[in-house]
Amino acid sequence: MRKVNKRSLFFTSLTAAALLLAACGTDDSDPIDDGADTDEGTEEGTDTEGAQGGDLIIGQLSDAVSLDPHGSNDTPSSNVAYNIYEALLIQDENMELQPGLATEWEMVDDLTWQFTLREDVTFHDGSEFNADVVQANFERILDEEIASPRAFLYEMVEEINVVDDYTVEFVTEYPFSPLPAHIAHNGGGLMSAEVIAEDYEAIENGSEPGSVINENPVGTGPFVFESWTPGDEIVLNRNEDYWGGAPALDSITFRVVPEGSTRLADLETGAIHISDPLSPSDVSRVEGTDGMSVNSQPSVGLSYIGFNAQKEPFDDPLVRQAISKAIDKDTIINGIYDGVGLPAESPLAPDVFGYDENVSGLEYNVEEARELLAEAGYEDGFSTTLWTNDNQDRIDTATAVQAQLQEIGIDVEIEQVEWGAYLEDTAAGEHDMFILGWTTVTGDADYGMYPLFHSDNYGEAGNRTFFSTDELDSLLEEARQSSDEDERLDLYSRAQEILVDEAPMLYIHHQEFLLAVSDDVEGLWQHPTGILMLRDVSLNQ
Repeated sequence: MRKVNKRSLFFTSLTAAALLLAACGTDDSDPIDDGADTDEGTEEGTDTEGAQGGDLIIGQLSDAVSLDPHGSNDTPSSNVAYNIYEALLIQDENMELQPGLATEWEMVDDLTWQFTLREDVTFHDGSEFNADVVQANFERILDEEIASPRAFLYEMVEEINVVDDYTVEFVTEYPFSPLPAHIAHNGGGLMSAEVIAEDYEAIENGSEPGSVINENPVGTGPFVFESWTPGDEIVLNRNEDYWGGAPALDSITFRVVPEGSTRLADLETGAIHISDPLSPSDVSRVEGTDGMSVNSQPSVGLSYIGFNAQKEPFDDPLVRQAISKAIDKDTIINGIYDGVGLPAESPLAPDVFGYDENVSGLEYNVEEARELLAEAGYEDGFSTTLWTNDNQDRIDTATAVQAQLQEIGIDVEIEQVEWGAYLEDTAAGEHDMFILGWTTVTGDADYGMYPLFHSDNYGEAGNRTFFSTDELDSLLEEARQSSDEDERLDLYSRAQEILVDEAPMLYIHHQEFLLAVSDDVEGLWQHPTGILMLRDVSLNQ
């Protein structure tokens, strides 16, 4: 059994492994946060070779930030990467774990998980998929030089052991029952060892981590990278040699179309086949138009308004509570989202393990908001900024919040920021207030709370409010280390109570994902995490 410590330097051995793999040859790609790479979690995808092809065009709000599965944590990037890379496990439409690139998995002891790998898989560059490649990928995620925003997913992993060519073990520092769900996350998407070695070589020559991977992403998935024109489109082609059977589509184009009205016009003319997302206010337009329909999917996501808890006046919980009480969530949900989605009391959606139905959020009460603001020393209010990206529903939310906060003397200037800069600048803490969302892709409260509120995860990893307390840190650490389900539920309940009282963010709602889809599209479904399931899609032409 070969053992490699997670913080070891392994560039030299990676390069040798890549050269070895190059002599073998084979194929690539797998899923991420979202759902099944195979047909609804079946072990082998339905063989659609010979089915009608076509070039699927998706009009989406924002461009990907990175095609390095270890280098970003946003949905536009994940939607593309899911088709290029695959993980050891996947989650089906019910968030249940299913085989991915691993056929079996088991907990050997409290600290050890063992995975049996598929033996019939090759990467897009022809190199072989095996246990060495799995080890190389997870070593890279945990390498501090890479500084992956997804490292928190696997920070409990102490060793990745290659048992044999197709068996790998993960040894954790402490018992961590959600590990298989974390393995299924898109951050666990696996790339060729050759491209990893090339990327490390580029780093040694002064390039940024992921620079090589962004130019040539190589996975094992059903689609192969063709091109990326930043700000315009990403094109993927069918993987004819996909281990699960070649997909029906010839290609997928992810086209950046920021304006919702433009996306719908493009859908009506046939310039695109899917509009992602669809604003609730446009549902009636789509339903009244021949040749298209609305696809809706309940989610495990959260929409929220975050406060920068390390900036005045938001470092005062009284101010955060005042703003939370001054904003009428029902007006936002009903007026902007047309009542689509569930009001949020805490960060966790009802279908997430750890959700406590007895936790009550701060109620809308303008008079109490004024009193709290005065108690904090801001009787006359103050001026601040509220950031949003170019999502129309978020822009409308910002406008509603601006008007509501004016009632308690808070003057809000709205700033609209381009998506890539939005993520970068909120990660750097340059904001006052901001509007964003978070999807608990693992279905477990650890992912729904630890990255958002633990002090280790300030910035890009998820904690863009820069809020934490020693007590909350302790609860979240205990909960992720406990193997007792009831104890975990109690700890997460206590953590949710703290988050209601401290109000680092206003929890708006658990949204329902909406798409506008051409009737020419068959076989499409959307995962509860928001990822588009495209493996079995075909076009009527």
